[in-house]
Amino acid sequence: MPRPVAVVAFAQTEHSGEDRGMAEIELLAPVITEIKERTGQKQFGFTCSGSCDYLAGAPFAFVSALDALGAWPPISESHVEMDAAWALYEAWVKLQHGDIDTALVYGFGKSTQGNLRAVLTQQLDPYHLAPLGIDAVSLAALQARAYMERSGAKEDDLRAVAARSREAGHGNPFALHLPEPEGDDYDVAPLHPYDVAPITDGAAAIVLAAGDRARELCERPAWITGIDHRTEPHAPGVRDLSRSESARVAGEKAGATGIEVAELHAQYTHEELMLREALGLGEDAAVNPSGGPLSANPMMAAGLIRIGEAASRIHDGSASRTLGHASSGPCLQQNLVCVLSGENHG
Repeated sequence: MPRPVAVVAFAQTEHSGEDRGMAEIELLAPVITEIKERTGQKQFGFTCSGSCDYLAGAPFAFVSALDALGAWPPISESHVEMDAAWALYEAWVKLQHGDIDTALVYGFGKSTQGNLRAVLTQQLDPYHLAPLGIDAVSLAALQARAYMERSGAKEDDLRAVAARSREAGHGNPFALHLPEPEGDDYDVAPLHPYDVAPITDGAAAIVLAAGDRARELCERPAWITGIDHRTEPHAPGVRDLSRSESARVAGEKAGATGIEVAELHAQYTHEELMLREALGLGEDAAVNPSGGPLSANPMMAAGLIRIGEAASRIHDGSASRTLGHASSGPCLQQNLVCVLSGENHG
């Protein structure tokens, strides 16, 4: 039986769709300060972060972000070069060892200071795909077409997802509050600009705590009752792009049933429809009530934010069983599913 671990605090920036001239540490420092004040914790048993050196344009860029934590006392720290949802997974595993009771997890990214599509091309196979220069949106369009042809979904179905996400985002003070789209031109067919998550700068942090420590730090902890992540082959050409098998298996292993609220890391409208199918989410499940990535998509933090938003529904009592999902890689290559509950079943 896994050690009971819960999300006890969550904080994020007011995200921006334009470069405000702030360095990554300036984005991150207020979030770290807020989450320390919220928990009353100045130190944590373990710290783990997620970021991307390509976005910063410098090697080991995450090291400078550690200045946001303070120079003293020394900390036990780790880092993942991907969305901070995977940093949360590492912290959850660390808490299972039993030698610590708290962990700080954070992620940050500034997509506005470079060409995000060119950056994401670098994560592709360096011998066959990357030299072709194919970008993430073009690959997503291939997947959208494959899904639409298999499922019978129409562009109107994708448009409805975008409209609902924009409307939900208008009620989220941290989202971008996007205007209604003008025109109906394609970005990469069949995807329109509104089908694609906006370029976003931002940061987020979560505190995990185990057992009685979680109950001390939070009136209503969001207990992680299941967490799992799976990956599919690196080459899109050897996968069935019309389905997300890794999301399906991760959801099954994490126990994704009876979900009331699901926060999905769907960076394109068709991905939400695919993930709903893969995770078996019914019409009674509220999907991305925060607006999701289609309203704010800070790279390396958006997946962690999905878990934080799902936990917030537990914290405020508006839901008792929620799901946070994160993805990484082209065409939903890697998927992480975290199921949260207001009840500790450990």
